[in-house]
Amino acid sequence: MSKETEKDTELEKEENTSAESEEVKEAADTAENATEDTEKKAEESGAQEDAQAYNDLANLCSRFEKKLHDLELTRMISIQMGPQTRLLQNNDTLMLEKIQSSLVNTIPLWKSQMVLALGLEHGRQATAAQTAVTDMTNQLLQKNADLLKMGTIETAKEAERSVVSIETLQHTNQQLISTFDEVMRIQTEGSQKRKEAEAELGRIEGELKQKLLELRG
Repeated sequence: MSKETEKDTELEKEENTSAESEEVKEAADTAENATEDTEKKAEESGAQEDAQAYNDLANLCSRFEKKLHDLELTRMISIQMGPQTRLLQNNDTLMLEKIQSSLVNTIPLWKSQMVLALGLEHGRQATAAQTAVTDMTNQLLQKNADLLKMGTIETAKEAERSVVSIETLQHTNQQLISTFDEVMRIQTEGSQKRKEAEAELGRIEGELKQKLLELRG
């Protein structure tokens, strides 16, 4: 299908959608007029069945209006889909041409440069490996000496340390006392709230009894 044909098809769809939208709007206007007539009839007659008929028709028109709004949104989305689709197709074409250009020009260049890079990398790796062996040997000797010193000092410190420190016992004691204080505070507040609740319940019950007596009177 050519671009001109696609464009004509999209324009025809938009015109059809607009015509359908106008028809739906005319139907909505007709329904609104019927609602006004039903409301006027209900006001004039004052009958329950006329009022109910007006209420039912008003609800129906409200739902119909919401559906009209949804149709308008759908129509706009349908109109926007044409340009969006053409942009997507154009992007795909541009990317395909870019990929074809890469296959023809870029990849052969990469191959030659990769061969050169591999040769250079092998020489660098050989030199780096020898340097790493020398450095690692020196680092290992130094690290083992440092670890031996640290281990000996830590062992001596731990041997002289008590199983439980006085600071730990002091902290535990303070937390225990604080816990007792908090529990006592919570219990006191709970007792006070219960008393207040009992008083409030008595007041509510009295109000209810008074109102019942007034109703009976």
